[in-house]
Amino acid sequence: MAEFNLVRLSQLLREHGEQDASVDVDLAGNIEDITFEDLGIDSLALFNTFVQIEREYTVELSYDVAVDAETPGELVKLVNEKLATGS
Repeated sequence: MAEFNLVRLSQLLREHGEQDASVDVDLAGNIEDITFEDLGIDSLALFNTFVQIEREYTVELSYDVAVDAETPGELVKLVNEKLATGS
């Protein structure tokens, strides 16, 4: 399986929820260091994105990953660490 990246994460976020209309950030832009909250991503969209990542990349994302990853960049890093260790 290929490495997980910001482009794929952005696609998944758009597929699994609507961005808060009051937030003026393009998910296709440089979102690496912007918190999910500041991106206007709600918890349901983030949960559904996590589930899709688990299915697509055959990794298990624990609750700790969900809590620790506050930005897309952090999530990409954590997923790739899981992929590298095969867990």
